[in-house]
Amino acid sequence: MDMHRFLNRKLIIGAVVVGLLAAGGYYTFVPRQKPLSQLFVTEVIKRGPLTQTVSANGTLNPVVVVNVGSRVSSTVKQIYADFNDKVKKGQILLRLDPTVFQAQLNQAKADEANAQAVLDLARANERRAQELYDKHYVSRQALDTAIQARKSAQAQLELAKAQVSSDAINLGFTVIRSPVSGVVVSRDVDVGQTVAASFQTPQLFKIAQDLTKMQIDSSFAEADIGGIRVGQAANFTVDAFPGITFHGTVRQIRLNPTVQSNVVTYDVVIDVNNPDGKLLPGMTAYVNVITAQLKDVLSVPNTALRFRPAKDVPIQQEQGRERPRGEGMRGTVYVLGSEGLIPVPLLLGATDGNSTEVVAGDIHAGEAVITDTASDVGAAGRSHRIRIH
Repeated sequence: MDMHRFLNRKLIIGAVVVGLLAAGGYYTFVPRQKPLSQLFVTEVIKRGPLTQTVSANGTLNPVVVVNVGSRVSSTVKQIYADFNDKVKKGQILLRLDPTVFQAQLNQAKADEANAQAVLDLARANERRAQELYDKHYVSRQALDTAIQARKSAQAQLELAKAQVSSDAINLGFTVIRSPVSGVVVSRDVDVGQTVAASFQTPQLFKIAQDLTKMQIDSSFAEADIGGIRVGQAANFTVDAFPGITFHGTVRQIRLNPTVQSNVVTYDVVIDVNNPDGKLLPGMTAYVNVITAQLKDVLSVPNTALRFRPAKDVPIQQEQGRERPRGEGMRGTVYVLGSEGLIPVPLLLGATDGNSTEVVAGDIHAGEAVITDTASDVGAAGRSHRIRIH
């Protein structure tokens, strides 16, 4: 009997120890339940200003760029302007070798002198023929022949004069002058280079008429072009001056689309003032066009619009939260309820990338919306920690 009681007592003590160990392990490894407010990150929504922008990249260019070319073919003899030089209208930029054109002009002048001599002789013959005809010494046919020879000689003289004028103009084309006042932004020839103008006008210089007035040629996606209007303000930055924001104005939305890999973009031209000359042609500009600027609107964080609760989170449908009516972009945010999360449908408007305007919806300034799950809520313990009784 004593042995039997001793064994029973050991079994009872062992059972109690196992029970205590199991209870300790439960409280050690099973997470304790937390209040609902500690399981999610929230943010209070508020009223205030909101600026909506659309973004694109573009290239800075002078507003007016004149390509200076040559109308005659020859060899570059002298260059009088280089990159970044300021030039005035009519200033000599370059001289081509005039030897061939001078020779052609000299020949044309000689032909003109010869034609003049032929005309002088033809006029003298006409006068003599007229005198002889008046005295009935020659026939009418002889007089007509003398008149026709004079007219032909006169026509040949006019042709020779035209050739002289043409050759003189071509000789003048060997001196390349600036058509406008501005800054040389490109020089595409060197001394000794042959300029061939047989098929198309060769480009010798590019002159920017005024670098204090620049423009950005930017490409906006078709999804954004609907919100852009002429006269809207634009802000942009360039890599050369990090931290500095420059300003401009939309001047033109070009209707000719560009299609690459089924992506449609439109060229938007933005006027930029450049009084100190910081901005240079060819710089890449990162442009934001302001499409909406609202002063006092109710807005919700975009993180709240992106938040979606896990499948095991209880959803509470609260009475009185009505679905907004109207056309437009829709979204849903979640707020904390007494027994779970309450979805609030919204009708949305403008966005600045961080917050979005609430056009309609049963939500008010001062309410807290859920933006994320608390970082200390692990996936393994979520079902225990968010269970609400």
